[in-house]
Amino acid sequence: MVTSPYVLVLSLMLSVSLLLFLFSSIHPGKNLPLSLRDENDDLLLFRRASGAGSPSHAAATSTSTSTSSSRSFPAKFARLGARNSRPKIAFLFLTNSDLSFSPLWEKFFSGHSRYYNIYIHADPSSKFAPPDGVFRNRLFPSKKTERASPTLIAAARRLLAEAIIDDPANFYFALVSQHCVPLHSFRYMYDALFGDSISAIKAYINPEKYKSYIEILADEPNLFERYTARGEQVMLPEVRFEQFRVGSQFFVLTKRHALLVIEDTKLWKKFRLPCLNKECCYPEEHYFPTLLSMSDPKGCSHYTLTRVNWTGSFDGHPHLYQPEEISQELVHELRQSESNYSYFFARKFTPDCLEPLMKIADTVIFKD
Repeated sequence: MVTSPYVLVLSLMLSVSLLLFLFSSIHPGKNLPLSLRDENDDLLLFRRASGAGSPSHAAATSTSTSTSSSRSFPAKFARLGARNSRPKIAFLFLTNSDLSFSPLWEKFFSGHSRYYNIYIHADPSSKFAPPDGVFRNRLFPSKKTERASPTLIAAARRLLAEAIIDDPANFYFALVSQHCVPLHSFRYMYDALFGDSISAIKAYINPEKYKSYIEILADEPNLFERYTARGEQVMLPEVRFEQFRVGSQFFVLTKRHALLVIEDTKLWKKFRLPCLNKECCYPEEHYFPTLLSMSDPKGCSHYTLTRVNWTGSFDGHPHLYQPEEISQELVHELRQSESNYSYFFARKFTPDCLEPLMKIADTVIFKD
């Protein structure tokens, strides 16, 4: 017996409703940060993205059905030939304020329009003025977000889903914030991820050889307190303590892992629950590392490509760079990592760092 996809979606909606009722009974007075309406909207969006990102969908919509190599390319590009079918990087901007560094990003993207797409999720309750240029009309339907809550997970999942639906050529998905700046040129970043032009085209044929770049840590201090932040037994049986991971919320995921994230319901129903111990609760730093570690640990780098300076951190926030700190030496220092890759991005910077960064953009940051 074949179950209709609409029946499956309805079942998921009813499951979420039941979960909300049960949790409110167990934890009276604790309001979930995500509304049932938001959850249902997301389920429909993720279902569309799952269908758009599946190989069968690409094959069905492609006009080329004679060779397996044609079906390996995104359907949208199979009709255009290999010359136009290089994979793209989707840049996912997750923000609750203006994109103060948009002029710097404009320089970064300049001349590479065939190789990237931009998607913005901006908290509608915040003051946000959509920038012009390459960011024009790149704001997608957004919901309210709050630090140290599952709303940030939900926002990242929405961005992934929108990018999957929007362009089948999106192969890598880079999550950044309004406080992030690039540390290299676009060409450096693209070549580091895909290699030369021939290798880039072959990415569709053998996508499993490409890793996701996400920090996955198992030996961090206070890991048990983070695990039990919702209650000692709440994460069971889906996530045992020895499976629980932590890492930076900023990642660069492959499409297969992006699909894994938006199709997940098993872990999401746990990580969406509010925490009782809010001092140890950072769901956005736990959900993605745990999910990918449990699903495909060998397909991940276990390190992030976004540099953060935790020296002198305060209230869970990293060091905030000031204009007087910006220099050629700082850029070179921020690039350095313990992995085989140089860091691609860095955060956090105050908005008034834009001017000194622009002054060294052409001669230092984008020189490679």
